[in-house]
Amino acid sequence: MRQITNPVLQEGIHVYFTEGRGFMVYFFYLIILALIQFLTLVLPTGDPRFWMGPAYLFKLSSVAALLLLVYFSLRITNQEFLTSKFQPTKLWFSQQKMNLTRVAMGQISLVCLHLLVFLLLSLPLLVWAGAIEHAPVGAILSTLLLLFFYALTYSMWGLFALAMWDHREDSRRVFIRCLLVCLLLVSGLLYLPLNPVAFLLHHLEGLELRPLKLWDWQWDAPTVHFAFHITLLVSGLLSYGVALKRLKEGYS
Repeated sequence: MRQITNPVLQEGIHVYFTEGRGFMVYFFYLIILALIQFLTLVLPTGDPRFWMGPAYLFKLSSVAALLLLVYFSLRITNQEFLTSKFQPTKLWFSQQKMNLTRVAMGQISLVCLHLLVFLLLSLPLLVWAGAIEHAPVGAILSTLLLLFFYALTYSMWGLFALAMWDHREDSRRVFIRCLLVCLLLVSGLLYLPLNPVAFLLHHLEGLELRPLKLWDWQWDAPTVHFAFHITLLVSGLLSYGVALKRLKEGYS
């Protein structure tokens, strides 16, 4: 703790790890993921085409980890679990006289730390599921990278909500839930490869997704998928920066 010079990151580590108040969130994540794996193995399949059983354990576990990781990371980013334990962002500017970059780096670093903890918790279960399904090591590693990428992308919008509605917790809660549901649904309806769940499944199954055709142009699905999510990540980061700047100007 003494080597951490950023007060924002220091506060988050103290609340979540030193006091142990974040352990319950990690526990719920781990238990839900383990329960999904258990039910996948014990429930009868009935129809061999049904999406259950050991042959699909790693795919189902990866999708479950994706949805859980994005959901929990958004809620942690939004400070929903321990709101009263954190100093409002505006006070870092008005009382602590911190600059915008330092506050942003502290909050982003804390998000990345949470994501790494979630991935470390997921690793034994995903490796075990991959071993049962005989999944290649490359598939397991690429899945972990995709999970981190998706969670970081959506978390940027959680930070945007935190800066935009610093003193309005209900607005933040509504925003992140509407954002998550809309992006997952709309992306699947407009063009299925944009949906992270669909893309992850096709990636693990080694299936090619249909390219996107617009007039005389054609783009392959992975290019469109990653271009969309990189744009979503960058726009979320920029929106977060703008909201944080407005908050600083209002209380500096």
